[in-house]
Amino acid sequence: MRSHYCGQLNESLIDQEVTLCGWVHRRRDHGGVIFLDMRDRDGVAQVVVDPDTAEAFATADRARSEYVLRIRGRIRLRPEGTQNPNMPTGMIEVLAKDVEVLNTAATPPFQLDEHGKVGEEVRLKYRYVDLRRPEMIEKLRLRSRITHSVRAYLEGEGFLDIETPILTRATPEGARDYLVPSRTHEGHFFALPQSPQLFKQLLMVSGFDRYYQIAKCFRDEDLRADRQPEFTQIDIEASFIEERDIMGITETMVRQLFQDVLDVALPEFPRMPYSEAMQRYGSDKPDLRIPLELVDVDDLMQSVDFKVFSGPAKADDGRVAALKVSGGAKLSRKEIDDYTKFVGIYGAKGLAWIKVNERAKGLDGLQSPIVKFMEGVIEELLDRVGAEDGDIVFFGADKARVVNEALGALRVKLGEDLDLYTADWAPLWVVDFPMFEADDNGRLAALHHPFTAPSCAPEALKASPATALSRAYDMVLNGTELGGGSIRIHDQEMQRVVFDVLGIGKEEAEEKFGFLLDALKFGAPPHGGLAFGLDRLVMLMTGSRTIRDVIAFPKTQSAADLMTDAPGEVSKEQLRDLHIRLRPKAKPEGAGE
Repeated sequence: MRSHYCGQLNESLIDQEVTLCGWVHRRRDHGGVIFLDMRDRDGVAQVVVDPDTAEAFATADRARSEYVLRIRGRIRLRPEGTQNPNMPTGMIEVLAKDVEVLNTAATPPFQLDEHGKVGEEVRLKYRYVDLRRPEMIEKLRLRSRITHSVRAYLEGEGFLDIETPILTRATPEGARDYLVPSRTHEGHFFALPQSPQLFKQLLMVSGFDRYYQIAKCFRDEDLRADRQPEFTQIDIEASFIEERDIMGITETMVRQLFQDVLDVALPEFPRMPYSEAMQRYGSDKPDLRIPLELVDVDDLMQSVDFKVFSGPAKADDGRVAALKVSGGAKLSRKEIDDYTKFVGIYGAKGLAWIKVNERAKGLDGLQSPIVKFMEGVIEELLDRVGAEDGDIVFFGADKARVVNEALGALRVKLGEDLDLYTADWAPLWVVDFPMFEADDNGRLAALHHPFTAPSCAPEALKASPATALSRAYDMVLNGTELGGGSIRIHDQEMQRVVFDVLGIGKEEAEEKFGFLLDALKFGAPPHGGLAFGLDRLVMLMTGSRTIRDVIAFPKTQSAADLMTDAPGEVSKEQLRDLHIRLRPKAKPEGAGE
């Protein structure tokens, strides 16, 4: 039906006849001549309809915004003074000969060039209209280029694209599963995969030593800007490798991806141990563009007459850390109060601070409600953090977990609010993660997942599981975890020891993972892998604020699809087939019969 896309037209096609198909982006009537801005996925082209072509003119006259048209015409240069060098097709226009209405359109729920005034809920309800916007088209085009580049690179490295099941069994991977009731197996349920983890390990046992998949994954968890109930992973696994091998393969892939798609040469990927990342930045995904670091001051605070500091400083699980912000003394009291409320989100009970107005004046040159408690250590404290006139020093004092989360988040917020970024892109590898983490009751849980290999032998793991490190690694970019992975356990005995540490008994292990344990008996090779969050990657590369802007049909933060009104009710017959009966909601106490 068409000879060209609108965005393909340029001066090389002068005097050629073209046929365009698309939507009316804008219609203008100038002194008896009708101008139609025609839009398709490639761009916008200006079409001129002259009264001399009576039939075409009459059709164009009744066309309205978002009508679907087919136009045949001749390309010519725009008249001098009307050319638009900022527009790819701005030097030419199409003089229409025929205009055909392929379909009419109701008045759109919002103008495509005024979407910024429209709430996200309206945009998601009419997503098919929202996706017509050039900004959205460009994001999804770039997403397509990213997946194409990834596939081309991995296939060039000998990886095979292999699909794994969507209907599988529930496994504990840190979030709730989406369950699918079975019609043919009464009382039994499939689960949608949180990742293809076990299947890709089984592929390694099968001898497919280089696997990849752009896989749909599902997690029934609370949502944030970078979370969706269904999301897409670039899933990679390989055999006969060590950490440096898989990290090298995937780092080269990401470097090539940024070069091909954005023409960006990423800087060096430093490697940072987890313990260092937490100590210096309070986060296992630090944004290295921000030149702020946490500094431990526990030793200085143990003797101060201020229990808010001395208590955590003396506690085994406590931490007192300082965060110096150069030039931050200009912050107003209201701004400081706002930051105090912000850290409260992360469990901090407050935010102590000292403004350094003039160090040479001693205590008189400092401004703070806490400085009177710190007279004996103040100079050493200011020296340790490198404080100078005009700086502000923030403090966190609590359990180490609370201090890390609160000051780590504050560091990122200050970087954004004060525009402290020193680079456009700052990648790194975070390595040497703990094998386990303890919950509030002291029970150990896998920091990544229970199939991650420890760095020690089974005997050492049994003897001291709380201090064991894993062979895991995360790729981080600008404070976002792009992907995480590990060398896997390929030895049945090691896998059983990990299950024992996690409190997964032999019976439970056989029930949930018996097929994996069986497979490990039959010559499982050393293997490992990594999974990238495709949605997060595209979000970063397009500069979007949320992953909803880079997914064609996303869910809201309440996991609802406003466009299709999903999730929805089903009929009693369908429930009966699935052997399901819904319980009525309990009446509130005191409600009448």
